Parts: sequence; structure tokens; C-alpha cells
Amino acid sequence: MEVALQAGDAADWVYKGEGAANLILSYTGNSPSMFGKVLRAKKVLNDKAQPAPNCVNFSSYEQLVWGDIPELIESVKQGSVAQAYAVHVMSQHLGHDHVDGGVRVSVSKDFLEIVGKNVLSSRPAWRVNASAIDTNADSALLISDHSLFSGKPRGSSCIAVEIKAKCGFLPSSEYISKENAIKKQVTRYKMHQHLKFHQGQISKTSEYDPLDLFSGSKERIRTAIKSFFSTPQNNFRIFVNGSLGFGGMGGGADKILANETEKCLEDLRKVSGLQLSDFIELLSEAISKSGALDKLLATQKLDDHDIEAAIHLYYNIISQPCLVCKNITDAELLHKYSVLHSLPLDKSCKIVRDFLISATAKDCSLMMCFRPRECERTDSEYDSVFLQSVNRAYDYKAYFVDLDVKPLDKMTHYFKLDQKIVNFYTKSGEVGRVPCDSQKGVGTSDDTTVQPQHRGAPST
Repeated sequence: MEVALQAGDAADWVYKGEGAANLILSYTGNSPSMFGKVLRAKKVLNDKAQPAPNCVNFSSYEQLVWGDIPELIESVKQGSVAQAYAVHVMSQHLGHDHVDGGVRVSVSKDFLEIVGKNVLSSRPAWRVNASAIDTNADSALLISDHSLFSGKPRGSSCIAVEIKAKCGFLPSSEYISKENAIKKQVTRYKMHQHLKFHQGQISKTSEYDPLDLFSGSKERIRTAIKSFFSTPQNNFRIFVNGSLGFGGMGGGADKILANETEKCLEDLRKVSGLQLSDFIELLSEAISKSGALDKLLATQKLDDHDIEAAIHLYYNIISQPCLVCKNITDAELLHKYSVLHSLPLDKSCKIVRDFLISATAKDCSLMMCFRPRECERTDSEYDSVFLQSVNRAYDYKAYFVDLDVKPLDKMTHYFKLDQKIVNFYTKSGEVGRVPCDSQKGVGTSDDTTVQPQHRGAPST
């Protein structure tokens, strides 16, 4: 860690956004080596009773789960779990060319305390109430801004899109109870939308269907992209030259004003020369050509048992009586779960490990960045898409962000949330009204909040 950020550097870092586990800071100073960089600083929850948002130190049980990946275990001692997880775990599944491990930098307590105070007024109130920057951390992760091509924001001319795609398949696990069979017909995303609406977290349910985006059909991919423009929530954002131009804030502030949409469309035309229909076509073509979502879907499908099975294996790992089994009266289901409880430890660890990797893949975001290709260039380091409607080629790059390891002790939270989502959906009478998902046939939550101020500041 050659870079060391001290109290005097704090003024150069401003609030960009945050997820459940990290605060995202943008660099606004004059150091050429820092242009186009963002800093991911760890957070801690104010409510200590809630499961930890990030995995910094591995318990003895987590060391069992991840023991087959020595680089990850070793990273715990070095305080670089996030970087090691991205490089040695997620890149193996999502592709090295789509994952940026970043560089770990040293940060002083004074730096973190000052930054924490400086950004307080920029953070959404619900985030402030839930968490704070971890001032006891001694390092943070410095990564490239993947909404830009060059390292210097002021020299950029590009459009980037962030897509939080969510789970793109319907589970078919034999361990899903009969009462929860609707999970095999309706996407988790759609069911969760109804619960969020009921709880007042969103003002309307999203029109987005993950099965469309992951379908492989350009027509259905276009349908998914169009739905983002009407209900972006925290699933869709557009960045113009590195600054947020369009997208939801998350946490209930999901209404998009007409003037915001018009401003974004005007920026699209100025920077890329594209009308909205052309841009949707460009994005759908690049998604198809990059193959990034194919890798993402394959990684999500590592969860082939579903949480209704994985929770039992979690109890195998922690060597405690299963709290789920004691509430089950279905004899057939109990027999299936007893078979799970008889599995050897290494098999239990693998299934839970795959579930946790899948959870990261279901919660991460895909960043796609575009710029018009210079006519005379034939040696670009980037892939390109030719858009016939405007007779022009565009460079693009695709990177996955928010690739955080999920804590093992969050397994009980995943199970309870899964049951809550399904129970509400079935009991609210929605089942009979939504048969369409099961007919599409393809094959939750670190909501990310992005601050629209500081135009010119890079994003994650």
C-alpha cells in the first residue's frame, strides 16, 4: 500500500453514493494519479443487532466454507478481503476482463473521521440512521471509475449505464416446499416489489422483469431497458461523462421527474449523438455481444439448491440444531431435509459457498460505458458495436461492481426474508393475477444510493 490518505487529503474526497457495506467517495483533487478514481470505504451498522453489512474478519465457520480458496483466507490477515474476493473468487466466474480488483490504500483514522463528517449532509437520512463510515478501518479500496474511459474525467466524452439486474432465473429446486411453489413461477424480484410497495419503500411496483434482460432475445432485452426508464428505482442509472444524469436514489426516493428525464435525453444527444431509441438499441446490442450477462446468469445459478435447502446446510456447518426443521410438519419434506443434514461437512460447505457466491452475483451491478469510435481508429483496445441506425461504431467496456463477499451469519436473514416475501405475495392475492412470469421460461439487498450532485465526479 504505497498510497496513504491522511487528514489533509479529506477535502479532496466527496460523497458519490453508498451500498449496504461501503461508502463511495469521488476524488476531486488535482493529483493526476487519482483522476477517475473512487474510494470504497467500509461502513458499520448503527444497530449492532443487525447482521454485518460486510465480511472483514472470518469466523472459524467461514474459514471452513472458504478454506478451498487459500488466497481469500490469507487476505483476512492483510485486511484485503474485498479485493481478494473480487480477484480470486468472482473473476473466476464473471471473467477477469469484467472484474476490477482495485488497489488497497492506507487510510488514517483522522481521514475517515473528517470524511465522515464532510459527507454527512449529502447522505440520505435513512442511510445515516442505518450506518456510518468505519473509522477503525486502516485501509480502503481504490478502484477505477468504470463510467469513464480515460482516467481524467474532464477529458472524457462518454455515456455509461449501471444495471442492477437481480436474479435472472426461476428456481427449480426439489427442496422448495409446496407452500412456496410460486417461487418456481414468479421471479423473486417481482414478488419482492409487492412487499416493498406494501411497506412504503417504493411508490410503485417496477415494470422490469429480470427474465427479459437475461433471455438472450434482443427484443426482450430492449423491453427490459425500456421498463427501466419508467421505473428505474435502484436498478438503472445513466452517467454522462462520469456524472449521474438519470436514475433512482433507492430507499423510497424512486420518483423520476420529467425534467430529469428530458435533461438526461438531451445529454445523451449531445455526448453520443443518439436519440433514446438509438441508445436503447446500442445498449441491447452491447449487452448481447459482450456476453457479460451470460456469465452473470451462470454464476447466479450456482445456487441450485435454493435458500430453503442451503439454510439446513448452514446449521450443519455451525454444528447447531436446525431451527427450521423443528417447525416443519410435512413428513416428505422432513425426510428430504434429513438427507441434507446427513451430508458430509465438505459437501455442506460447497453448497453454502456456491449460495454465497450466487448471492453476490444476484446483488452486483453491471457497468457499461460507451463512446463514439473515432473513424480513423482501427486499433482500439476496446470492443465495439456498430449501430446501423446512425451508421456509426461505438467503443464499449463492461465491468461488474459491488462484488462483496456475503457474511455467513447472514444465512438466517436470507431465509427469513425469502419466507416473508413469498408469504406476503401468496397471502395478498397476487398469485392469481400474475401468471405471465412462468411463461417466459428463462433462465436481495444491497440497495445502492447514488448522489446526483458533484457533476463531474466519477462513479463506481
